[in-house]
Amino acid sequence: MSTKEKNILDSVIYSYSASSNQANDENRILKETVNNLKEELDRFKAPPLMVSEVRNIIGKDAIIRLPNGNQFYVDISEGCGKIKPGDVVLADQKNLTIIKKIPTTKQFDIESFVIMEKPEVSWEDIGGLDLQVREIKEVVELPLKKPELFKKVGITPPKGILLYGDPGTGKTLLAKAVAHSTNSTFIQIVASELVQKFIGEGAKMVKEIFELARKKAPSIIFIDELDALASKRIEIGTSGEREVNRTFMQLLAEIDGFKPLDNVKIIGATNRKDILDPAIIRPGRLDRLIHIPLPQNDGRMKILKIHTKNMSLGADIDLSNISSLMEDLSGAEIKAVCTEAGYFAIRENRTKITRKYFLKGIDKVNREEQAEGQDYMRMFG
Repeated sequence: MSTKEKNILDSVIYSYSASSNQANDENRILKETVNNLKEELDRFKAPPLMVSEVRNIIGKDAIIRLPNGNQFYVDISEGCGKIKPGDVVLADQKNLTIIKKIPTTKQFDIESFVIMEKPEVSWEDIGGLDLQVREIKEVVELPLKKPELFKKVGITPPKGILLYGDPGTGKTLLAKAVAHSTNSTFIQIVASELVQKFIGEGAKMVKEIFELARKKAPSIIFIDELDALASKRIEIGTSGEREVNRTFMQLLAEIDGFKPLDNVKIIGATNRKDILDPAIIRPGRLDRLIHIPLPQNDGRMKILKIHTKNMSLGADIDLSNISSLMEDLSGAEIKAVCTEAGYFAIRENRTKITRKYFLKGIDKVNREEQAEGQDYMRMFG
């Protein structure tokens, strides 16, 4: 065989070998794809498993509670490991046999349910509330920063405070500022969201929120619109009212229960202190009641300076005079006046905000406030 013929033969053999390897690779990839599709199809055919809570263990069996409140006596399959009351498990939908335990005891994803942050609001961002700031520092900030001082004196610091007053007076800002000054985790919840549909869920949510707060300590739990949960208890007899009471009693137990709060402080906020249940504001729970009033002359001036410090003001602006025109406005409404003044300037393609724009802003906020008051009075007409 000549050299040329040998080279041709080697080339043919190499091409055949490469084609064979490529075909084998393609065949292997196709088999893997088919197997993956079969596994995915099997998963689609498998019946769904129900998430349930173990209420009691009786021998080798258990009593589980479904999310709708129904309870069942079921078997525990082998391989589940040790199961105890309170565990969350997966049960087969057909015969309700416990298949496996979920490695968590939490019914709710609390960290995504609440607003949890490290606030950037400082005491310098709050104006006109010097007395209230001083009291909050004494009750909340000092125990978190200097706990040894209270041990030396021999007293237990208050567990929480209640901020009450008209809407927009700065209750939430105060809570965020003290969280910032103490470098605490700020956990904000709205009281109405704690009331759940099924029996016991609201109470369990409250318990898990406090467990999260202890885990993230030092932390501050801020409960906004507290009156939605902690209003005076009455015997109406409806299931909804009873569930609110259960949730409320769990909140009382967490604040003043067997588990110490340590570096966890509670701040409640409400516009309706008059309808709160006496149990929540007694000594040992929300000890200090701090009234957050509408700002007076000096307070309005400080708030106005805070909200105009980054604004491009015209030469005819006299903040003292503008402040005197905003009597009976809350801090939030003063901020709204500044925002509206800026919008009026933008509409006329101006970069400087003059006195006339502030006057228009004051007029607009006052008119909106009057309209809301008239709408409120019409409900009783």
